[in-house]
Amino acid sequence: MTFANSEYLFLLLLIVPFILWHFLLRPKSEASMRMATTEQYQHMPRSPRMALIHLPFVLRILVFTLVVIILARPQTQDALSESEMEGIDIVMAMDISTSMLTTDLEPNRIEAAKQVAYEFISNRPNDNIGLTLFGGEAFTQCPLTTDHAALLSMFKNVSCDLQANGIISPGTAIGMGLANAVSHLEKSSAKSKVVILITDGVNNSGEISPLMAADLAKQNGVRVYAIAIGKSGGRSKQVVAQLPNGQEYTADIDNSADPETLKMIASATGGLFYQAESNQKLKEIYNDIDKLEKTKLKVMNYDRHYEAYQIFGVAAIVLLILEILLRLTYFRRVP
Repeated sequence: MTFANSEYLFLLLLIVPFILWHFLLRPKSEASMRMATTEQYQHMPRSPRMALIHLPFVLRILVFTLVVIILARPQTQDALSESEMEGIDIVMAMDISTSMLTTDLEPNRIEAAKQVAYEFISNRPNDNIGLTLFGGEAFTQCPLTTDHAALLSMFKNVSCDLQANGIISPGTAIGMGLANAVSHLEKSSAKSKVVILITDGVNNSGEISPLMAADLAKQNGVRVYAIAIGKSGGRSKQVVAQLPNGQEYTADIDNSADPETLKMIASATGGLFYQAESNQKLKEIYNDIDKLEKTKLKVMNYDRHYEAYQIFGVAAIVLLILEILLRLTYFRRVP
């Protein structure tokens, strides 16, 4: 049994001065009759009433004790299971270069990637998940967190506008994006550390090459699942310019993904490479990663607390009524 408000139990210390008052001070304040001697009463047998003279006082002490216990809110526990959760630390590194606006996936590559990643995050409530974005440079959108509501809120705002509006450099810095993601996992104590790398381009920017970043990931025990999003080979309509009024110009551009480099990254880190040429294939890839990277569960304590004051309340009422009846009848004193 536990107590929700255990501080009230200190009130039980008041019983000590109450007992001292009852046995030391109270007799002096009661009416008494002086006698020359009490010798004639010394050998008289003690009646039950005299033997139990302190019973009402004991009952009052018990009532006070029970009231204090009720104030302390006694609770019982029902242990449902014993387990300890050990989540996986995951950083999603997403390409936001303007080529991700290509519409070979519906409605385009970046929105398709966001939608499936959104579902993936929602299905993993026990994991620390972070988000890194990269175009010609890389930056952290959200550090590792279990506050998935905040993470998903940030995820909704991910777009290619930063590069389209010239806020970040043009190009695709895959190495920088991967290195940024790995940096969040360097000091992680999780046994499973994962980066999900999503890109549709060739590394053509940044100071760190993809293979250097892969080596950094390997040194830190980070597995990389590399996803090349979009159709491999051929040409696709891509946004090449955007006017201030929002009008976009598209042109047929060669699909410039570099699957070989992504395969080497995945192989070097113990991860896997995937080619996502459709929305359905992208969803299957995330389902596959979800199965491979299952959250490890030890057993964690989940306790239900039930209020247990009722029995103490009933006992206090019964004892209080009994004490009052005894004082008014069997132990009644005159005057």
